[in-house]
Amino acid sequence: MSLRYFDLADDVYVEGRWELGHPQDDQGRDLEDSWQFRIGRPSSWEGRLHIPIDIPGNALDYSHAAFGTPVVTSRVASIFERLAPNDIQLFPVSIEGQSDDFFILNAIRRVNCIDDEASEEARYWTRRNGIAEKVGTYISVWGMRIDTTRLGSARVFRPLHWEVVLVIPEDIKLALEAIGATGVQFKDVSPLG
Repeated sequence: MSLRYFDLADDVYVEGRWELGHPQDDQGRDLEDSWQFRIGRPSSWEGRLHIPIDIPGNALDYSHAAFGTPVVTSRVASIFERLAPNDIQLFPVSIEGQSDDFFILNAIRRVNCIDDEASEEARYWTRRNGIAEKVGTYISVWGMRIDTTRLGSARVFRPLHWEVVLVIPEDIKLALEAIGATGVQFKDVSPLG
């Protein structure tokens, strides 16, 4: 039986949940390039970060700050460190009123793995869309499926040209479920069949 893969997302339907704001540096300034933690590339950030709470509520083990930046508790971080140490970076963050340790989870690999034929829909930017630098990249992907033969050694990654998705293998999904991680939502992106 082959390993299954899942899109790990922030469950925005958790009742009473918090909403995190824009990552900030140690001077309290919003990071102008906070997107660096969600593009599937290593970040060279040094120092501690702070994330404000935009809407108070229950803290989650996994949630997104502004721009889809994954924020995790230390117990979630330890799962990724143990099961995918070569695919991630962890950046410590402080969150007002929280004594627990939190981290930005940065997946540092991008893989050209989307199976356009098996996915429900995969559309690309064209010259007609008027944004030359995006031509040939995905404008939308629905019902995404990946081709696992293209993954190589990648375990945690973002699909090339569709970096809005964070993909994890089934063993990480099961480990997150085993600890009762809050805020996680999974969508199977494995090949059909």
